[in-house]
Amino acid sequence: MKRLLMLGLVLVGIFSCKKFLTVDPPYTQDAENYFKTPEDYERALVGAYDLLQTSFMSLWIGEIASDNSIAGGESANDSQGLHQIDAMTHGGVNNDLRSVFRWNYVGISRANYLLENQDNIDFPAKAHIIAEAKFLRAYYYFELVKFFGDVPLVIDKRLGIEEVRTIDRSPKAEVYAQIEKDLKEAYPVLSAVAAQKGRATKGAAQALLGKVYLYQSKWTEADEMFDDVINSGLYSLHPSYTELFDVAHENNTETVFDIQYSGLEGGGYGCLVCLEGNAAPGFHGIRQYSGPVYGDGNSYNLPTKDLYDFFPAGDPRRAATILDIDAFIAAQPNPSAITYAIGAGGHTGYYNNKYIKRQGEIGLPDNDLTSPVNYRVIRYADVLLMSAEANYQLGNTAIAQTYVNQIRSRVSIPGVSVNSLDKIYNERRFELSGEGHRFFDLVRTGKAATAIPGFIAGKHEVFPIPQVEIDLAGGRWPQNPGY
Repeated sequence: MKRLLMLGLVLVGIFSCKKFLTVDPPYTQDAENYFKTPEDYERALVGAYDLLQTSFMSLWIGEIASDNSIAGGESANDSQGLHQIDAMTHGGVNNDLRSVFRWNYVGISRANYLLENQDNIDFPAKAHIIAEAKFLRAYYYFELVKFFGDVPLVIDKRLGIEEVRTIDRSPKAEVYAQIEKDLKEAYPVLSAVAAQKGRATKGAAQALLGKVYLYQSKWTEADEMFDDVINSGLYSLHPSYTELFDVAHENNTETVFDIQYSGLEGGGYGCLVCLEGNAAPGFHGIRQYSGPVYGDGNSYNLPTKDLYDFFPAGDPRRAATILDIDAFIAAQPNPSAITYAIGAGGHTGYYNNKYIKRQGEIGLPDNDLTSPVNYRVIRYADVLLMSAEANYQLGNTAIAQTYVNQIRSRVSIPGVSVNSLDKIYNERRFELSGEGHRFFDLVRTGKAATAIPGFIAGKHEVFPIPQVEIDLAGGRWPQNPGY
């Protein structure tokens, strides 16, 4: 899938065509007569997958908006939008939030373009392609509803600027209903094992649907989906937690859904949406670092002391999650030869050790932007913890405890008595910190106001709709409360 995704940008020209474009000479392939062969559907699907590459922004915001990390970087004016989110001062003018909004809608538009033309021809693989497109549309809409709440709901059609000005924001309940519909139609058709790495599978769709149910407190439905994934026998915890985030052990038995990246194609800061590599490891890297193991980077998304201190000293997940740079240097054979710089955007002494630039995993120049490290969207450990939460809510505390302690056993630490939801929430932080889930976990469990400095209840549960998008819609979309 890494190389396959590179084809996605070929379709940009197709999707940018006007709906009623007059073509001279006639019969030239354009957006209105594109779907003529099975290969056309496959290429369109690749284009819909392509926007998954932008998920690094969700990872950043999911950590930086929480108590897990600070924005960091060269200065407070470097990626100003992330610093505003870090300080809970963000508003409707924020480039990073606009990127989340735009990129996910581009993904939706590409999936819609394929689904709009799903009945043009028939061929054996079409049902699977349609199911993958519905999975992708559900994924992108779930990102949008997590970030923004009520959003415009557009299904099976492309829209021009004139039509956008006639569409309202749909209540998030309607958006969730469409996400559920897409995933329920997709997972019975999808293969249990992907024919190509990075493709949506039945387990990925069921795990995502379970997560969607969890976010709506639909515990019974969530439990059913997670049970199917757990009982499929296709997934298990990878034996070594410290290996989970290196390239050599990607797509292991713990992988439910990964976004595949390539280090074989360079990129530039002027077009982060164009990247085929994962921008996160380079951005998370140690500024001006010279030494063993790691590569230099931009010192973004720096873990907090609060997160470091949260881990019990004997939990090996702390070192796997958080790099204590000074302790690491002091433990090296020749520490005086190792140097690094501190960015003026903030410094905690810690770095995200899950997604970080390492020697031997460095792509082509600019290697800050071309990491081959996959983004782990859904791990089996996450499925077990979500299932534990749903089961606890349903009164099945013994099952919840079993799943929590499976995860603890993997890292050889004693089991716990799961006698409260906080035990499960804490285990999620131990297990999943640095992966982009923390802010959304705090919001959905009602703990954000007490955990995040500057968080205002009734406002910061969602982010503001980008003001420029409201303006492009003719001002008809109301802003989220408090912004």
